[in-house]
Amino acid sequence: MRELVALGTASQVPTRHRNHNGYLLRWDDEVILFDPGEGTQRQLLMAGLPVTPLRRICITHFHGDHSLGLPGVLQRISLDRVPHPVHVHYPAGGQEFYDRLRHATSYWDNADIVPGPVGAGFAVETPAGRLTALPLRHSIETYGYRLAEPDSRRMVPTLLAERGISGPAVGELLRAGRLGDVALEEVSVVRPGQSFAFVMDTGLCDNVFALADGVDLLVIESTFLAEDAALAAQVGHLTAGQAAAVARECGVQKLVLTHFSQRYPEPDPFLEEARKEFDGPIVIAEDLLRVPVPPRRLPPEPG
Repeated sequence: MRELVALGTASQVPTRHRNHNGYLLRWDDEVILFDPGEGTQRQLLMAGLPVTPLRRICITHFHGDHSLGLPGVLQRISLDRVPHPVHVHYPAGGQEFYDRLRHATSYWDNADIVPGPVGAGFAVETPAGRLTALPLRHSIETYGYRLAEPDSRRMVPTLLAERGISGPAVGELLRAGRLGDVALEEVSVVRPGQSFAFVMDTGLCDNVFALADGVDLLVIESTFLAEDAALAAQVGHLTAGQAAAVARECGVQKLVLTHFSQRYPEPDPFLEEARKEFDGPIVIAEDLLRVPVPPRRLPPEPG
C-alpha cells in the first residue's frame, strides 16, 4: 500500500478543525512520519495508526508546529517496544533542539532511535528508494524531502512468448540480464519508479522546483492566498497559486495542498486559486484524510 495520511494540516496554531502538522507516508513496508507537530500521537490514534511500523521520522525545521509532537511519538515508540531502529532526520543546525525534544521529560528509554542530521548533500538509501533533502528558504534552517524509487524492468508477455521464454527462465533472465542470445531489454520495458516530495515552510526558490520535479505526489505548503502574497514572501511561505504553479511547471501527477493559515475560515478559496494554475488532481488536505499515491505512469508496450 502506498498512501499519505494527513494527521494535521494547520499552520502555526491548531484550530477547532485542524491539528498541528503531521503526515504519515506508507510506502509498502517503509513508513515515514513527517513533521510531527503537537498532538501527533493522538492523531495517530484517531487515524487508527500504531507507531510500531514507523521506520523513519523526517523533520523539515524546528518551529513548534512541525516538531513539538516528537517527544510524545518517541516515548510511545519506547512504550510499545518497537523492535527495529527508527531513524530521525532533522536539520543539522538544530541539533540543540533535537536533543531537547529527544529527552524532553523523564521516561524509560528502551527504543533504538538513530539520529540522522541533515546537511548539504544528504542522501540515504531506504527500502522504498533514495531519500534526499534540499535546503529551503525560511526564517530558520529548513529542508524539504524527496523520496525516489529506482526504475526497474517490466516483462512484456508477448515478447517473451515470441522468444520461447517462460517459467523459471523468466526469473533467470530478469536476474542475469541475458538468457542465451536474448537481452533483458529486448523483452521488457522500463517500469518507472514512483516518487514523492514533501515541501513545507518556504518561499519560492530553486530547490522547491528541484524537489518537486516530476514527482507522482507532491505535498506542499500553501499557507496563504494571493491576496496576502506580500506577507507570504515576507515570512517565507507560499500561496496556493504559487504551490500549484510549481506543480504545473514540474509535471507533478497529484498535488496535495496543506499548512493553511488560521486567518482563512474556509478551504474552498485555496482550491479555486490553485485550479487556475494546475489542471491535474488537487487535494485540499483535511485532518485524517488518506490520499493514495497515484498509479504508476507506465510507458506503452512495444507494438
